[in-house]
Amino acid sequence: MTAFEKPQIIAHIQKSLNYTVFDCKWVPCSAKFVTLGNYARGTGVIQLYEIQHGDVTLLREIEKAKPFKCGTFGAASLQQRYLATGDFDGNLNVWNLEAPLTPVYSVKGHKEIINAIDGVGGLGIGEGAPEIVTGSRDGTVKVWDSRQKDIPVANMEPVQGESKRDCWTVAFGNAYNQEERVVCAGYDNGDVKLFDLKNMSLRWETNIKNGVCSVEFDRKDISMNKLVATSLEGKFHVFDMRTQHPTKGFASVSEKAHKSTVWQVRHLPQNREIFMTAGGAGALHLWKYEYPVQRSKKDSEGVEMGVAGSVSLLQNVTLSTQPISSLDWSPDKRGLCVCSAFDQTVRVLIVTKLNKV
Repeated sequence: MTAFEKPQIIAHIQKSLNYTVFDCKWVPCSAKFVTLGNYARGTGVIQLYEIQHGDVTLLREIEKAKPFKCGTFGAASLQQRYLATGDFDGNLNVWNLEAPLTPVYSVKGHKEIINAIDGVGGLGIGEGAPEIVTGSRDGTVKVWDSRQKDIPVANMEPVQGESKRDCWTVAFGNAYNQEERVVCAGYDNGDVKLFDLKNMSLRWETNIKNGVCSVEFDRKDISMNKLVATSLEGKFHVFDMRTQHPTKGFASVSEKAHKSTVWQVRHLPQNREIFMTAGGAGALHLWKYEYPVQRSKKDSEGVEMGVAGSVSLLQNVTLSTQPISSLDWSPDKRGLCVCSAFDQTVRVLIVTKLNKV
């Protein structure tokens, strides 16, 4: 690929905010996005923005008692587009942004802060029931169906006698039919755990030696293909999830991506081989995964094992001196994304030439 054909990451719009932003998400099928965070006075805030004529316009602001840490539209229908949020007090709330006075669903989900949230079964993405997964500092990972009241449909907590680990990140995957579904969770001690929701069992676990900041499957609604896990020490790992060896688990390749923490990974919705990592030093790195010639081989005993591919850096840009706390690709427009940083700024970015890579 020539330098001329390389994707460029362009900061299209920048908007300074008067609060700390922890998460931002595109509103599906729209030119709108939401930002979530907390004011210095300790309250939580959700803002709804729309892109108009090369700038962003604030449409609505919602202030609540507790700071918001994370949000997802993933369990909502396209008609409703309800936003599910996790807050600093362990509450899971689902909001109708058109009528946000009281949540349409609310549960005290955890004893401590909800660090991470994901949704599946909504937006026409993934088979099966619409479900939300939350991961908390209290060490538990819980799956919720907002059509059912206060009780989680699944609760993954440390076994008796096991020390409690801070869960930093969660992601759904393998939701390709009505029965199959997994949750991947990453913890502060480097543990990555894969929970099989169909069989209610721990399917696989590994440790990447550093706190796991973000995990994401390349697609939620296909048979497990790839999983990326990012860490505190600037590394990320790409696991090939097609072939699980009984003792060696999944094959993986790791890359030293940033000089500091890799806060998030997000796959391009229109091309699952391309993903972006967001770093603690304010940089974004755009990567492409290349599959090996053969994705599996037989070990000395004749048992199938996976073969990892390789990753190449397509482009990188430094946007801020502060960590980039969240990133979300537009599901509708290829190359459009929104990110927030701890410099209290939200940025709308355009990544060009993605159809050339």
